[in-house]
Amino acid sequence: MKAYQIGAQDGIDALVATTRPEPVAGPGQALVAPRLVGLISRDVQLLRGVYGARQPATRIPMSEGVGEVVAIGEGVTQVAIGDRVVCGHFASWVDGPFRSDVFAHDIGITHDGWLAERVVLPAAALIRVPDALADADVAGLASAALTAWNALIEICHVKPGDTVLCLGTGSVSLAALKIAKARGARVAITSSHDAKLATARTLGADIAINYRTSPDWAAEVIAQTDGKGADIVIETGGADTLGRSIAAAATSARIIVIGVSPGEGNAIPDYLSLILKNVTIRGIANGSRAMFVDLLDAMVANGMTTVVDRVFPFAEAPDAVRYFAVAGHLGKVMIAV
Repeated sequence: MKAYQIGAQDGIDALVATTRPEPVAGPGQALVAPRLVGLISRDVQLLRGVYGARQPATRIPMSEGVGEVVAIGEGVTQVAIGDRVVCGHFASWVDGPFRSDVFAHDIGITHDGWLAERVVLPAAALIRVPDALADADVAGLASAALTAWNALIEICHVKPGDTVLCLGTGSVSLAALKIAKARGARVAITSSHDAKLATARTLGADIAINYRTSPDWAAEVIAQTDGKGADIVIETGGADTLGRSIAAAATSARIIVIGVSPGEGNAIPDYLSLILKNVTIRGIANGSRAMFVDLLDAMVANGMTTVVDRVFPFAEAPDAVRYFAVAGHLGKVMIAV
């Protein structure tokens, strides 16, 4: 089968095309033929050698996708041949609260991912895709959208009347925008590009702030919420933005930390504000299979779709990575297998 592997992990050009024998589904496993694969930021970090421990050069990358089951191993009852399926990238996190050991089976990192003509996946992690959802709507959910769902629904219990602040217009923020609006919340979003903010408004954003032209964007959030601030902050920026997220927060706000950019200054420059506002800061990592099922059901019920920027053919996967790494896109960058 045709596949790509991460090679030397010395830059975005490290991705190497390869051919290897088709894998075989063992007990409890399913052999899946990927149809559409989504890119996320850690795919680029992996190729650059800056995402955790270095992986074998033969590792097949990409942590999210949609495909068709073409074979099943002994004892598999969760899916059948012909099913269209997705799964979260923490394959062992089926249900229940987060556990640190979910990192031991991380699709596209510790185990081969979706960027191949065939991939073996644990059948217990797979989810049948509702017929109402297109491949493009589900291929890019396993990381960004599932994380946004966990943050807003499972952790923050977003409700009508809440103000949700989404930092940037990356995939997590766009997914959070749609989920929050479906729950009746008001959404503020930031970007350095007016065109991206205009698109965010068409998706339902109530407040759009250009942080280049309004560098004190936290004060702008306070001003445009009549002095209250944001009840929930989807913090995707990292250490350099956490202080401003606290400044933009309402009393008793919840800040969900997703971004891991290292930053140059103190992550929390104003501890007094953190205390006076009674702010809760919590980090999260993705979500469980059960959460993914709920996300898919919500997408069907609310007619939610996924914003797609561009789809590259399989033979142009390296070009897709380079395009994604520039970070000029709005919406998901995908590869058709």
